[in-house]
Amino acid sequence: MTSGAASPAHRGGMTGARPGADAPRSRGQVWLARGALASVALAALSLVAFAIKDALWLLVTAALGVMLVVASAWWFLTRRGLQRWVALGLVVLVPVVLAVLFVRGHLLWVALLALGLLLVAGACGREALARDRVPATMPEHVVPPPLRAFIVMNPRSGGGKVERFNLKARAEELGATVVLLEGPGTVDVEALARDAVAAGADLLGVAGGDGTQALVAGVAAEHGLPFLVISAGTRNHFALDLGLDREDPSTCLAALTDDGVELHVDLGEVAGRTFVNNASFGAYAEVVQSPAYRDDKRGTTLEMLPDLLTGQGGARLTARTDGVSVEGPQAVLVSVNPYEMTDLAGMGRRARLDTGRLGVVAVSVDNARQAVGLLRLAHDRGVTRVEAPQVVVTADTPEVPVGVDGEALVLPTPVTCTIRPQALRVRVPRSRPGVPPPAPALNWVRLRHLAFGGHR
Repeated sequence: MTSGAASPAHRGGMTGARPGADAPRSRGQVWLARGALASVALAALSLVAFAIKDALWLLVTAALGVMLVVASAWWFLTRRGLQRWVALGLVVLVPVVLAVLFVRGHLLWVALLALGLLLVAGACGREALARDRVPATMPEHVVPPPLRAFIVMNPRSGGGKVERFNLKARAEELGATVVLLEGPGTVDVEALARDAVAAGADLLGVAGGDGTQALVAGVAAEHGLPFLVISAGTRNHFALDLGLDREDPSTCLAALTDDGVELHVDLGEVAGRTFVNNASFGAYAEVVQSPAYRDDKRGTTLEMLPDLLTGQGGARLTARTDGVSVEGPQAVLVSVNPYEMTDLAGMGRRARLDTGRLGVVAVSVDNARQAVGLLRLAHDRGVTRVEAPQVVVTADTPEVPVGVDGEALVLPTPVTCTIRPQALRVRVPRSRPGVPPPAPALNWVRLRHLAFGGHR
């Protein structure tokens, strides 16, 4: 099966039963669902009624304008020279022209009213569907605190968070041995971690970026030791999905005390290298490999994207897993556990890190028509989403660029990504912000069932 289509078990994204498919309706859910449906109906009626009365042509023009903006955005990314700047001009000017037309037609307030009603519908619908879900939290394991903790800290990560929050001194006060990654050259953090294990360390930790976290996490998992994440990096995606405080990384050190508990989480592996977040293939990985990217990120990206998105540059990829094959996607993202897919970009948070499944998102958009199709949420034509224990990415080249937890690598093809279920013991504070329940995708069939009962 090719071109982004998925088998029935995977179409639309995820395997398994739908949350809340057989759950009973509460009175609150009934009225929230009815409110969502009523708001959508009122939004549509307001637009159609005033358009029929005053300006049906304006409603049609607005719909065409939205599609033109999406198509122009695609042309901007895939063209060069004059065509690119004409497309950018359309992206900017079309919404302005539509706003002027609505103002002149005395219908701007109608458009704003419809938009407000749609926002109300979305809020009511998500709240109704959220009550279907039983909060899914990872089990916590109570274990004694470490006696000989070893922590690697990168003073340059996160704009200097290690120094700003006095992390080294605070960790040492709790009995940890701390090594700072200072000085010129590249430090082999895996070698540091292995030396610490040989010297008797009973916990390994990192205050730094996700790439460094992944390297030391692999050593901790190999030796069955607990791992400490200190959210001192720039983005801290792993810390985010562990529910840690990213604003104050010093709170993570409470995990070294009696307040700490363990979470058993999955690890990803790509060509023998551990990753904790994701491995990316295709356009993004190709761009960050360019020598010019470091000095001019925006210019390099705009220069390379036309060839990469239209198949004239970069490797031609094929992603295969669980009977699903996607030929020639522009981008493939393989994550340790699936991301919540509640937006078009398909990137949210991971509610759990212990499902034992890789999340796979493959994007195949070849022209402006397919880009407009994504706006209509025609995901089966542009985006394939699958969960699987293994993914194999092949290419028409002997090597392919791969971004692994933000690190730019070049790996021989085929590249195999696997998952190691609950291979890593992560020690975290018992008291932490936690991971908020993911917002459910709007399912209008389920909302209709909640509102009125009957068959879904």
